[in-house]
Amino acid sequence: MLKKIVRLLLLISVFMVTGFFAFVPNLADRYINRTLHASGPADKNSWYDSIPFIADLHCDALLWNRNLLERHSYGHVDVPRMQEANVALEVFTIVSKTPVGINLDHNSDKSDQLTLLNIAQLRAPEDWFSLKARGLHQCEQLHKFAEDSKGNFRVITNRRELEKYMDDRGKNHRLTAGLLGIEGAHCLEGDLKNLDDFYNAGVRYIGLTHFFDNEWGGSAHGEKKGGLTEKGKQLLHKMDSLHIIIDLAHASPATISDIFKETTGPLLVSHTGVKGTCDGVRNLSDEQILEIGRRNGLIGIGLWETAVCGTDADATARSIKYVAGKIGVDKVAMGSDFDGATHSSYDITGFPVIVKALEKQGFTRPEIEQIMGGNVRDFLLKNLPQ
Repeated sequence: MLKKIVRLLLLISVFMVTGFFAFVPNLADRYINRTLHASGPADKNSWYDSIPFIADLHCDALLWNRNLLERHSYGHVDVPRMQEANVALEVFTIVSKTPVGINLDHNSDKSDQLTLLNIAQLRAPEDWFSLKARGLHQCEQLHKFAEDSKGNFRVITNRRELEKYMDDRGKNHRLTAGLLGIEGAHCLEGDLKNLDDFYNAGVRYIGLTHFFDNEWGGSAHGEKKGGLTEKGKQLLHKMDSLHIIIDLAHASPATISDIFKETTGPLLVSHTGVKGTCDGVRNLSDEQILEIGRRNGLIGIGLWETAVCGTDADATARSIKYVAGKIGVDKVAMGSDFDGATHSSYDITGFPVIVKALEKQGFTRPEIEQIMGGNVRDFLLKNLPQ
């Protein structure tokens, strides 16, 4: 009798473990990365599909165990949906650590809920314990998608590749591309030498902090929310030498101010809102917007509620108009935060709805083409390594 009970308990344990690995990561992806509004072919105006270069500055899809070459009914981005939406370029960002109990106001660096996610996704054991390994494997994953795409998807790492891609895409709008960024430089594990490894893996912009203060600087959501550390200043200078762009997203006001003082290198805000239309904890002030404009930077406006104080395309369009009014239509872009554990107004196939909302705000077709991707293209052509 005891042996039967033990066998039964073992069988139950096997089913529970199998269920955990087979279903929990997928269920988490489906639940967390939801889309609030559907979109369809009727949302496209007569010229949407002729926009030459549509781009988005921020997507965390590499965090999830999802084949980006296949179309999914959940999440926000994959290559088939990029093709449907006429998207030329998506920036795929590396997320390597998020604290347990994550919130907008006050987070410690002492916990990490992504360890369990990496275990559940059956990622390599070294990913369970090393933030650097997690980050580099996500980079490798994007390059593998490109390799397996039969030429339909590329990873861009320099100006020449981008120029060649633009020429090829002019002949075939089914081509898509990605670029790699980092959300939180804690994946460098405190060692400046590790920056070379990520550069060689294709990373071309880095946000120094994410949801907690780290060895490089303060986060808008951290405990102390301080400025750049001495190591952070060293990191900035090395990034400048490699032509790695600085991303101000999630940085504390003190860190942003220190970055302005410390470097004249290229910078952007990959995904944000602005206090002028939505007084969010990490949304940009008018002073910050004006300084980014003075430096010919780029501001990516998001598609989630706390960024734009709304859950529709009109809220995003209002924020875009606010930035354009402050520093010009040539310095604002899309910065969705797709697949970033957010409930997004739309997935990537909803970009036509954004175009219509921009038309309602009075933008002309050439201006909309700039906002929807032309500005990203021009910024990268100027600032990527040759």
